[in-house]
Amino acid sequence: MLKIVLSVLTVAVAAGLSAQVSTTEAVEVWCPSVLGVGIKTEVPFCDVEVQRDPSFGVLVILPPHRGDATLSFSLHNRHTYSEQEVRDGQAYAQYVASIAVATMEGQIVAKGVVLGEFRAVGDLFDRVGGGAGPDEIKAIAPMGSERVFVTIPEGLEEVAIVGQSLDVVRPQSHDTFESVGRPVAVVSNATVTYNPR
Repeated sequence: MLKIVLSVLTVAVAAGLSAQVSTTEAVEVWCPSVLGVGIKTEVPFCDVEVQRDPSFGVLVILPPHRGDATLSFSLHNRHTYSEQEVRDGQAYAQYVASIAVATMEGQIVAKGVVLGEFRAVGDLFDRVGGGAGPDEIKAIAPMGSERVFVTIPEGLEEVAIVGQSLDVVRPQSHDTFESVGRPVAVVSNATVTYNPR
């Protein structure tokens, strides 16, 4: 498992007239399946796989916090790009990926969905380096972006992001994937806003 930090942002904001300070910072993420780093954004992308056991999901370690904290991350569809399909007019695909944020005991804290449609390379959010071809760009790429916000209660300092299902519509097919281990989405840019203890 590889540990990555999905963002580099630290902001301190005064909370009204009180002495409390709310902090927003990158959150520690343990990613069991790293898609790679974006060529344009230079952001690490982490695959979200269907899992029934949260310990096999994307683990998010939260700092100790007073009161509720807010975890946020970008959720992307996952598309396999083919230049040939684009040239042949056969590239259209619609994706609906469903994920859950769960405690390590399996209690669901929140759910998220990202919907995206692919027609041409401009629909991709980014391309990822490390591929086998001459341009070293992977065929798998994040597509679209939906910001997900999750309220994390005080005392909860570790959650998992797990895939639930993926629905794919193409001109000649309609498939639903729910098998354990199947990548269904991609996450990036995870941050947490909280009041430190």
